[in-house]
Formats: sequence, C-alpha cells, structure tokens
Amino acid sequence: MKILFLCHRVPFPPNEGGKIRSFNMIRHLHDQGHQVTVASMARNDPEMADAQGLRAYCHDLMLAQVNELSQKIKMVARLFCLDPSSMGYFHSAPLIREVNDRIKHENFDLIIVHCSSVAPYVADVTDIPKLLDFADMDSQKWLIYSKIKKWPLSWGYWLEGSKLLRAEKKQSLQYDMCTTTTEAETDTLDDYNTGAASGWFPNGVDTDYFSPDDTAHNPYEISFVGKMNYYPNEEAVVFFCDEVLPRLRDKNKRISFTIIGARPSPTVQKLGEREGVTVTGFVEDVRDYLRQSALMVAPLNIARGVQNKILEAMSLGIPVVSSVLAGKGVDCVPEEHFLTADSPAEYVTQIMRILDDPLLHRQLAEAGRARMLSHHRWPSAMAKMDRLIDAAIDNHKNR
Repeated sequence: MKILFLCHRVPFPPNEGGKIRSFNMIRHLHDQGHQVTVASMARNDPEMADAQGLRAYCHDLMLAQVNELSQKIKMVARLFCLDPSSMGYFHSAPLIREVNDRIKHENFDLIIVHCSSVAPYVADVTDIPKLLDFADMDSQKWLIYSKIKKWPLSWGYWLEGSKLLRAEKKQSLQYDMCTTTTEAETDTLDDYNTGAASGWFPNGVDTDYFSPDDTAHNPYEISFVGKMNYYPNEEAVVFFCDEVLPRLRDKNKRISFTIIGARPSPTVQKLGEREGVTVTGFVEDVRDYLRQSALMVAPLNIARGVQNKILEAMSLGIPVVSSVLAGKGVDCVPEEHFLTADSPAEYVTQIMRILDDPLLHRQLAEAGRARMLSHHRWPSAMAKMDRLIDAAIDNHKNR
C-alpha cells in the first residue's frame, strides 16, 4: 500500500517517548513492503539533520522547518479560542498545504496519524481510510495536572485539558480507527461514548539491543531513567528522594540513587547535592548505567500509557519496583515479573526485599526478561497494529 504517515515530531533518532513508538510503526510498515511517506515538522536545524536518518526507513519524507518562537506564539494565541494550545504549537501551514497537495495528486491507500496534535491536518479527508494513533489520551494528563498544581497553573492545565477532551471526542469520529498504547487508554476513549472504533497495541522493546550481559551490578544502587525536564519524572524523583531514600539509607548507608536522563530541571539538579544521589544528565548509552544498578524504580504518581523505561529495564534483566499506576501500562503480573508499591513504606519494603534476597533478585530479573520476550517485542506489537489497520480499512468501506 501507499501510506501517508503524519506525526507531530520527527521520529528519529528513536531515543525517547513518542519517537520510539512512531519510528517502530514506520519501520515495520516499510519492512512489510509498503511505500511510506512520512510528514512531520522540525523545530530547528538539528531536527532537520536528524530527520535524514529516517530516509532509510521510508519511501519519501516531507519536512517543514518551523521557528520555535513562532510556534510558541501560536500556542499562546490559542488560549483565547476553543482549540487546544498544543495544537497551535504543532500547526504548520506550509506542511498542511504540502500534505493536502500530496493527497490530491498521489493515490494513498491509507493515512496514519500519530498523536492528536496533528490530527486536524487531514480531518476533512473522507475518501481514504484513516487511522489515528492517540497513543495516550493527553487530555487526561492535563486534567490530572490541574488537580495537583497551584493556581493559576491549575486553571491553565484545566483549560487545556478540557479543550483537548473536546478535541479528542471530535477527532475520534473523523477517523476509521482510533488506537492507543494500552487497554486502559482505550477504555478511557470508549468512556467518551462517541461510538468511535477503537483498539490498542502496546509499545514494544528491542530485546536484542536491551539485552543482559555479564556486567557486575552494584548491589546497593537504585536507578531511575527518563527525560528529566518532564514534570511526571521530576515529581517522581523528588518524591523518592524526599520520602523513600532517607528511609532506605537509615537501613543501609551504602544504598544510593542514580537519576539518569537528559535535560535535568533545576529542581532535579539540586537533588544531586544530596548524599547518596547522583544526577547524570545526558548519557550516550543508558544501558551502561542501568546494568550497574541492582534495580530500577518507577515511582510515578502521574502516568499514562506505556512506560518505556520499565520495558527497557526488564528487557535488560533489571528488577523493577513501580508505582501501581505506572505498572498498569505494561503487560506484566505484579509479584511475578516486577514489584509494585504506592506509599513510601511500601517502596522501602519492596526495595529491601530485592536488595536483601539474591534469589528474588535473580527470579525477577529472569521473569521480567522472559515476559518482554513473550509479550513486548516489537514484532508482536506490530502484528496487533496490522490487525487494527485492516479493521480501519474495513470500517472505511462500510461507512
């Protein structure tokens, strides 16, 4: 098939969040023999340069470079209308024109849109099957923020969340199939009661790249990995350093915590001044740091969809202690493949179980790795996507 794949960010290199999912979708479709044309905006020269690496995985590439300041002005301008500000940020008139020109002059068999931010680009196209991959229902994240942030930020998050909710409901009816990363996210979409066709396929993990080796781990080192200017990650490590780590170090002063990830916020950087805490900033290869850890924690109190950090750690054979909420985003069984906790006391108990019991450490490492091989490899995730693409095409025929 000739497929137009529209995404809100250049999905290369696939080194974070949504880039990982969209890149693997594109690569899979290309490997299946489809002619994939990728359309995206790039915010600066480095992104334009990075995008060239995507050419090996697609038939054609449409890029529109934007000025980030201009995009932020568009975002602020949307405060005074019904459209979400995030859609203002990802609005590119030149890219919209080129996309619609290509649609008029090329016989695309399918359009796939990754993320709601660019769904309006092709909302009015009705003669081609369309699939919208929401990934996560972003409105719910903003509405959660509105409950935990102080005024006036709480009002701003509520406003954006409410606008996004309205947009998501509208968009769900403009596409032949809407997909998400987890069953829970699809349940959220279904609860909108729009009658939209929906389904989900998980994120995968490259189990060859994220594979165990014979690196000796520090038996007292705990790690966290993520983009560290992202509020849910910042909130998670602050919680852990304030509420959990002191209790752990009361039990054993050798216990340490390493925060791995690019762009640490000033708040996160300040955590590195505490005894027993290391903030790495950007690292070339996250695997080297994770493999040195006895375990990884994911104490996220705000979490939507799949947490790639959990998949990657488990694929490496690193035991994981996750919040109950973050654990819902992986197809794993608590106490069998990983451990969960919600309160500081529960985190201390679960972490000390692993640190004090080499047998449990090995069992969780092996069970987590096996689960990634059986349930979260990209080929199995993409097989689910293929079935949802077929359903989108069938739904379009029956409209």
